[in-house]
Amino acid sequence: MTRSVVTGAAGFVGSHLAEKLLELGHVVIGIDNLSTGKAENMEAFVNDPGFIFYEADIRDRDSMEQILDTHSPIECFFHLAAVVSVPFSVQHPEITHETNYKSTIRLLSRSRKAGAGAFVHAGSAAEYGNESRLPIKEEYASDETEHLSPYGRTKYLASREVARSSNPCGVSLRCFNIYGPRQDPTSQYSGVISRFIEQALKGIPLTVFGDGEQTRDFIFVEDVIHAYLLSAGINPANGKKSPPKRGIYNVGRSESITINRLADIIKSIIDPELPVAHLEPRPGDIRHSLADISKTVRTFGWKPSWDMKEGLKKTIEWYRENPETL
Repeated sequence: MTRSVVTGAAGFVGSHLAEKLLELGHVVIGIDNLSTGKAENMEAFVNDPGFIFYEADIRDRDSMEQILDTHSPIECFFHLAAVVSVPFSVQHPEITHETNYKSTIRLLSRSRKAGAGAFVHAGSAAEYGNESRLPIKEEYASDETEHLSPYGRTKYLASREVARSSNPCGVSLRCFNIYGPRQDPTSQYSGVISRFIEQALKGIPLTVFGDGEQTRDFIFVEDVIHAYLLSAGINPANGKKSPPKRGIYNVGRSESITINRLADIIKSIIDPELPVAHLEPRPGDIRHSLADISKTVRTFGWKPSWDMKEGLKKTIEWYRENPETL
């Protein structure tokens, strides 16, 4: 059976990825220090006989060595664990650099010794800084890019090094604004969608920073999972394998939507009468963001399949079924 490692397996995206790999028949070695990930995100599959979980920190070299020695050989290494809070990265740049960059490089090297054919890294749209050219192409991020935080800078440095690796085949996915079930609306760095849904289900005004005409490119988590699998050479429909595709790739819908329009759609699903409260703009917020996904579509044969409204309905349904998360 194929062995895959998923770091950040208790996180929002990592838990969905681990669950899908198990459905495809993989043995999944999940790693998470539970600093931001939640054990309840793994409830649906934690007792699956193919799932092996380690509560461990990716910065702990001895723990990582022991885990990979125990489970070698592995075929696919999906690296999603990271410092993901921009404010935390500003306050703790050294920890962010150690976690997001240095630990990634060590794991890339160690996965080679474990026999991995693919190393897929969770990049970020933050690697582009305050990019004004739209839609944003992969080559727009460079060593000269003025990143807005240590988070964005360390993600860029890690993506650059991962994409240079041919053994294992290095892939970095720069995902734009991901949303879906299991996203934590109470988190300090939660996305606007989970925050709006929480407010709407509680019957309180939806809070919009600034005029609400800023635009974002939102992508449903299931589409993101398919991109992860295809980048590693795994067919998400049947698990069949093909060679992974080295490089850096954008993952988004390549469609922009204003925050005002997003609020209107969520209101239409939950309660059209809910008011919207406009707050002062947040310093440093990017005005517009839109992914160019042509390289990803061309290379993987991937394209997003979830319509925005249908993805929001699915997400809202999950929150209604799991009110304890609000």
